Amino acid sequence: MEPPVTITFECTPLRSFPRLDVPLDASPVFRQKIERLQTAIAKHGTRNTYYLSDAACTFRFTNDPEVGWVRFAFAGTVITDDADSRAIGSDLSVCLDTETCDWLTQPAVTWLKQTVTHAVLLEFNRYIAAGDLSKAIERLEREQAASDAAGGFLGMNL
Repeated sequence: MEPPVTITFECTPLRSFPRLDVPLDASPVFRQKIERLQTAIAKHGTRNTYYLSDAACTFRFTNDPEVGWVRFAFAGTVITDDADSRAIGSDLSVCLDTETCDWLTQPAVTWLKQTVTHAVLLEFNRYIAAGDLSKAIERLEREQAASDAAGGFLGMNL
């Protein structure tokens, strides 16, 4: 059985972007992603900030996997303390994605949207405790070092 709250996300440390130039031939999807990262960096900086994307939060209200759940999509910035040991704030865009609750009301949707923000902060703390944050930072540092060693180009990822 699935847990009552499931949260998934991709995490990108904002400090991993020394430059955010949009290539002239960038696809619209890639251009939008870079623009979202630029906005996050302009608003929150790169120190102790992480951009969450491809993210979802699902609340389950019944024991039936087909009925009684609500999924919210979200994206945005999580801010951690100076030691990167716990989340202290966020700036998330949250919207209702899918639901299987024919009894769902608008006040409940509004309350659950607010709950997503709190749940994400707690889940991000679990993410940090599991060591996933340090793994993401190490992976990005390796990719940057490989790119630098190749004169700024890394295969087709340019």
